[in-house]
Amino acid sequence: MHFRILGLPAGPFADLFALPDAELAQRCAVRRSVDEDHGYPCRISLTDAKIGDEVILVNYEHLAVASPYRSRHAIYVREGEVRFDAIDTVPDMLRRRLLSLRGFDGDGMMTSADVVEGRELEAAIAHQLADPRTAYLHAHIARPGCYAARIERA
Repeated sequence: MHFRILGLPAGPFADLFALPDAELAQRCAVRRSVDEDHGYPCRISLTDAKIGDEVILVNYEHLAVASPYRSRHAIYVREGEVRFDAIDTVPDMLRRRLLSLRGFDGDGMMTSADVVEGRELEAAIAHQLADPRTAYLHAHIARPGCYAARIERA
């Protein structure tokens, strides 16, 4: 089964990088300087920021649905990134992490959930999207629980 993985659109985050720290705080966001490899995954490009990069940690509503599963969490974004949008391609950022994969129907109700090593993501995607009730999947980085990417049928 063919699948499409999507990062977040860059537009909603673009103005954050020009804000002073006090205004970021009013938006439940903070500026960080990356101090370790693979610890700051950008949800726009689905790449890991490099040591010395500036990122914004912001609270983001990734599941804005009228259901009990409506959800938000902290995510990192990096300035100047291009949205990841690819068919049948798993970005390295997802490939190297333990993921929680959650399926949702068109009403935002959960249809499935599993925990999978990123290197085994394709099989888990195929299994969950085989359920005709499932409209899309959300991948989360399992240990911190934060949203990582949207996955849908291609």
